[in-house]
Amino acid sequence: MLKQVTPLILIAAVTACTTPVDRRQANGGDEYTNVIIEPALTIPEGLNSPIYSKEYDIPQPGSKVDASLVGKKLDIRPPLQVLPMAEGTHVEEGSDNIKVVVEALDTETDLKNELFSIIKAYLNSKSMVILKEDYEQGLIETDWIENQEVVDSNFWGSDEIYTLRQRYEFKIDVRPHGRSGNLIINLMDHEESFDGEQQDVFLSGEDKQRYTIDMLNNAVAYMSIKRNQAIKAKRLRESLGIDVNIVKGTSSEVEGEAAEPSYWLAQAPFKRTWDRLRIVLPEMGLEIIDMDSNKGLYYINVSDDSGFWSSLWSEKKLPVKEGSYRIVLEDDDSENKTRIYLRDSSDKALDNEVVEAVYEGFSELMNEDRKIR
Repeated sequence: MLKQVTPLILIAAVTACTTPVDRRQANGGDEYTNVIIEPALTIPEGLNSPIYSKEYDIPQPGSKVDASLVGKKLDIRPPLQVLPMAEGTHVEEGSDNIKVVVEALDTETDLKNELFSIIKAYLNSKSMVILKEDYEQGLIETDWIENQEVVDSNFWGSDEIYTLRQRYEFKIDVRPHGRSGNLIINLMDHEESFDGEQQDVFLSGEDKQRYTIDMLNNAVAYMSIKRNQAIKAKRLRESLGIDVNIVKGTSSEVEGEAAEPSYWLAQAPFKRTWDRLRIVLPEMGLEIIDMDSNKGLYYINVSDDSGFWSSLWSEKKLPVKEGSYRIVLEDDDSENKTRIYLRDSSDKALDNEVVEAVYEGFSELMNEDRKIR
């Protein structure tokens, strides 16, 4: 049966009748290896030898160069460049594999789960079938990944097709602390065939590295997209305001009975409340001197240099005296809520009236949505 093709396809077919193996070799094949080196000119006695130019002399290869790589064995393709484009990644190269070092973007995300999910999503997006996966061991093996290329398009019959089939292994190894890990890619199996006939191809270490680098760049590019989406989503969440309520304490009317201090109750988890305070406290004229997130503790100084207090309270007296204070965060009994206590430098709770007086301006800043930069 005649195939319906356009003149453009016919022209492309004429100019593209080379196999992937041909493209790795110099034009003209290996004829240059059969060149006979002519002896130098014989200079008769009594005549001066001419001066030869050294401009086109080929330098002698170094001791580490494989002298057997000539002719069809010499791969003339330029090396592929490793492109660690994803946020928090850099690359370590081995002889047969590529190790990508990946850093966790934040403490809220499980790095191993993130990497496992990204690799599976990438393979699925390219219709690459997963043959085996083991989350505990951090292993993902692909089934045969097949790529076909039309080498010669025949107007009267079937095309001549060059087929490349490969299987890859992804190994995810996250360190016990969970802040960094390795993603290693190995080429497990490799087959090439031309027009249905199996090709006897020997892969050198450089060949394996080319294929793993190509797979690496594609996987890391996909990781870059997913990480950028996650970063943008996190910034959006952090830009949204946090509702804060005042929980009024009680004064002790019974001698010897402790009073209940007033505190602010943020409608957000500890981490998000902590990060938000780093922005809000300086805006309130509260200078952050030191902090300890493990203890949920901010050491602050109160001053009126920023003008916040005067703008908020106008002619009223400053509700908090200038000096050193502490702000303490504690997880509330309710899920995803955080208690915020205001204390003096000796870690003693401030008077309930003071905490309640500061609440209005504090809650307004905490509840304000911010623009994403």
